Parts: sequence; structure tokens; C-alpha cells
Amino acid sequence: MAAAGKGRRIKALVAGNWKMNGLKASRSEVTRLAKLLARGGRPACDVLICPPATLIAGLAETAKAGKGAARIAIGGQDCHARPSGAHTGDISAEMLKDAGASFVIAGHSERRADHGETDAVVRAKAEAAHRAGLAAIVCVGETEAQRDAGETLKVIRGQLKGSLPDAATARTTIIAYEPVWAIGTGRTPTAEDVAKVHGAIRKELVRRFGPEGEGMRILYGGSGKPSNAAELMAVPNVNGALVGGASLKAEDFHGIIAAYLQA
Repeated sequence: MAAAGKGRRIKALVAGNWKMNGLKASRSEVTRLAKLLARGGRPACDVLICPPATLIAGLAETAKAGKGAARIAIGGQDCHARPSGAHTGDISAEMLKDAGASFVIAGHSERRADHGETDAVVRAKAEAAHRAGLAAIVCVGETEAQRDAGETLKVIRGQLKGSLPDAATARTTIIAYEPVWAIGTGRTPTAEDVAKVHGAIRKELVRRFGPEGEGMRILYGGSGKPSNAAELMAVPNVNGALVGGASLKAEDFHGIIAAYLQA
């Protein structure tokens, strides 16, 4: 577990984002992960998988079988801001909740880039998640051009201001820092880089939300893998990870969760 604020301890979260990957056969990976968790020691973190919407209900049923260390939460990768209506192809937060989800990602860098999602859109989706009883994982992060221009903290502060609902709490809202230039490239910021950004995020959260900001989880979301998980998860104000490709295979994902295993 990682400490934040005035010594307040935060239970970490390791979340897997399957993106547009996975068929019904992928259910076996969740079963395999549950078995690894059950026999590999108790993780001092929560474990979450966000599969494609087509798999949420089925994986939620599979996850119900897990108990104790093997318990896995299921979440969505995106939601519409409205609870229902004429929005062909979209899925509401209420639908995710009904299917068995307890979390939803909002504002992933790929949604911001591929679908033109603005901070205002992300904020509306986070508010929808809260309305439906889901915890929102709100993503922020800079591109390579923004990083090279020295604008990392400016960009992230702006995204936090525009994307987080005013009523956000430590229970309902998680932040995920995604250095966009590191996702899928194999490049990883140094521990010092991550500490600087996560420290700045914590400062902004406390400034805006006070004690609630001290307790909000801040996940690292760039090219996480078993080989660098222990180092990154030990960085101050890193309260877990948002994992992409490495979450598709149970063994690889468990290798990241292992950073939080305790006897």
C-alpha cells in the first residue's frame, strides 16, 4: 500500500484495460488469474479487469466465484453521459452497473485522441458513473509534443480541472496518469519523472478536494509490465496501475499485481 497526504494510507488498485481485445474464450484468463491470486499470497491491493462491453456480464459472473485474495472486480472502458436514449452504439453507466460492473474508465487517451473527447465530455461521463453508482477512473496525461515542450504539468493540471466533477470523492473517483508517449511504445518514464507528476497531481487534488484529495488513488498508466512494476509501484503517490496489454494474460497481469503481494 502507498501513503499519501498526512500519512493517510491508501489501498492500491491494479486495473487491467483489455481495450478492444477478448472473446468469450478469454473468460479462462480471469479464472486463471483468480487461481493465481488464491495461491500466490494475499495482494495488498484491489484487482480490476475492464474488458470489452460484450464480456462484462459473463466475466462478472465468473468473478463472483472469487473470494478473499482471488476476488476480482469488473469494470467498463467507457460510458455515455446520458442514462438512456437515442445513442446508437453507446452504453450507459447504468447499463454497465446492471451488467455487473463496479468501475468505468473515463477519458482514456485513446478516447480523447480517437473520438475527440474534451475535458467537458470526460467530466460528464465521470458524473454519469457516479450517478449510476460506479467508481470513475479518470485519465489524464501528456503527449510527446507536450512533454518535449515542457508542458507536462500545465496540461495535466488543466485536464484535472476540466475533467473531475466537483463532487468527486476518494470512494467514487480514481485518477490515472497516462504518459501518452509511453503507451504501447515500450518507453517508460523514470521513477523520478513519475514521482514529479504524481506529486503534482496529489497537490492539485488536495488543493481542490481537501481531505478527500488526500485519499484519492492515483494510478500509473504507462507501459506497465512485471519487470518494472515493483519499482514504479514504490514511487510516492503511486497507488496502483492501469495496465494495458500486459493485463490480457493472467500470468503477466499477476506479475504486476505481485508488486503488492504479501505473505
